[in-house]
Amino acid sequence: MLTWTPLESNPEVLTKYIHKLGVSPAWSVTDVIGLEEDTLEWIPRPVKAFILLFPCSETYEKHRAEEHERVKEVQEQHPNDLFYMRQFTHNACGTVALIHSVANNKEVDIDSGVLKNFLEKTASLSPEERGKALESDKEFTADHQALAQEGQTNAADHETVIHHFIALVNKEGTLYELDGRKSFPIKHGQTSEETFVKDAAKVCKEFMARDPNEVRFTVLALTAAQN
Repeated sequence: MLTWTPLESNPEVLTKYIHKLGVSPAWSVTDVIGLEEDTLEWIPRPVKAFILLFPCSETYEKHRAEEHERVKEVQEQHPNDLFYMRQFTHNACGTVALIHSVANNKEVDIDSGVLKNFLEKTASLSPEERGKALESDKEFTADHQALAQEGQTNAADHETVIHHFIALVNKEGTLYELDGRKSFPIKHGQTSEETFVKDAAKVCKEFMARDPNEVRFTVLALTAAQN
């Protein structure tokens, strides 16, 4: 398995990364400083995705295994154009979460470049094939590695990383959790453009509630850039 240097949950670095990949400067990655209604109001609008970074604790892994069995039995249907991919490259979860955030929001313009090429090349592939395609994409690997070195933490310490990025998006009125380590997209009920921020915050709170003694959670959002 290919191992990348992990991305830091630094909005400036992640914003620079999506712009380098070809995302329009009209969009940026922003810190979500709190999940209560009054602090959620501070996030620039529109908000197209939430990105949650959390520790892969024993509690989380147990929940993930139980959830897998439950979803596998149901065999849920998803929109044909829901872009979902598996993560096979070690430490690529930040990039996968950003791809999920951008690819499932058609309003986010992508100029020609690494990301647009990847999305066009993988449009008709399965989630597993998309994950393999990312692993063999030399341009994507180079861009990721270059940006990962710009964080404030020592990139050489990345062997012990136990944190994981996932994306939350509104797809056709359903709140989806897109996690490359899971076999399926996870539905979290109905949402809308008006309620997405509050609904996504609720899902983040559920992650935190499962690990009440853990404080290492970070929430970011893909939003309109602030001028």
